[in-house]
Amino acid sequence: MKDRIILHSDCNNFFASVECAQNPLLWDVPLAVAGDPEKRRGIILAKNEIAKRYGVKTAEPIWESLKKCPDLVLVPPRYTLYEEYSEKINKIYYDFTDLVEKFSIDESWLDVTGSTKLFGNGEKIANTIRERVKKELGITVSVGVSFNKIFAKMGSDYKKPDATTVISRENYKKIIYPLPVSDMIFIGKSATKRLYNANIRTIGDLANADDAFIEKLLGKTGLLLLEYARGEDKSPVMSIDYEREAKSIGKGLTFSRNLLGIEDIRKGLLVLCEYVAAKMREKGVKCTVVTVHIKDTELKTISRQKHLDKPTYLAKEISEVAETLITSNWSMKKPIRMLTVTGSGFVSSSIGGQMSLFEDAEEKKEESLELAIDKIRKTYGKGSIKKANIINNDLGIE
Repeated sequence: MKDRIILHSDCNNFFASVECAQNPLLWDVPLAVAGDPEKRRGIILAKNEIAKRYGVKTAEPIWESLKKCPDLVLVPPRYTLYEEYSEKINKIYYDFTDLVEKFSIDESWLDVTGSTKLFGNGEKIANTIRERVKKELGITVSVGVSFNKIFAKMGSDYKKPDATTVISRENYKKIIYPLPVSDMIFIGKSATKRLYNANIRTIGDLANADDAFIEKLLGKTGLLLLEYARGEDKSPVMSIDYEREAKSIGKGLTFSRNLLGIEDIRKGLLVLCEYVAAKMREKGVKCTVVTVHIKDTELKTISRQKHLDKPTYLAKEISEVAETLITSNWSMKKPIRMLTVTGSGFVSSSIGGQMSLFEDAEEKKEESLELAIDKIRKTYGKGSIKKANIINNDLGIE
């Protein structure tokens, strides 16, 4: 079977690059996007190349960055603006293929296997994309080209900024295998420590390790990591239409810092549940099942779900169920790296309406409120209205 041609495009220093594109004078100074810069609290969310040369790092405290670079220019995050740029960038990707899967706000996979007759080979498509994004939006991207998603992602990380790296069947062992095992996607600090203690220091060491030994060391996740290291990933790039065809609607987010405690969790759930609920209302469905996936700092995930007494498409109700699932199954002292909330078991919203004729006034009030918010956002944009407790947060949510 002929290999696929997969691209992974990663915007360089995305938040900072967007700010510089908006104000070109910022390209010439050390710049960082940070939470609450006026009070010198919070963390660095992104930095430009000049700040990077001073040693400024993403996720470090602002005060620490200012010690390294006293002239560091700090700007607050503008998430709505970044989302707008993300959509514009992905529209460029769609010009080359409809198989575009967003990995995060600034990263996407593209399957261009069927596009080569129109646009040339994978490397040429990658270079064309880089040129277009730079010319049309004023920011740079790095692109990995490979025969699977994992190696394409590692290719985009391999050379930055504004670069294309091709990882092929012929060269992947030369490029990938000498890299430290910590560079392997989805390997966290805890797994890295266990592998190092087992004298597995490089990705090549991992690829050549015994399956049974790795499974004993890291569990079932270890076997998946072995597949990744060996170039055996076969996961598809999902079509832009896949969500519409799905039997569930979900939203996941890896936060700029770990969630710790119920207030952080509530902020995280707010944006996730608002997205899921709005999508259900858009599609005219209500869910009867809510599922929560919780990923910790060691990339271990637990999943919990609850069948609802009555269907819903309200963010408030979904969030209440999700919060109960988390507080019942997770220690509030344990940090959370990623949350995903999913609604499933759909029924038509018209059926759901008949089932909820006897809802109390408070629920009807909430439904009216959320429908009104949908209308405002549809008219004036997603960032036109937002809950007060997520304004200027340092979690990477809006």
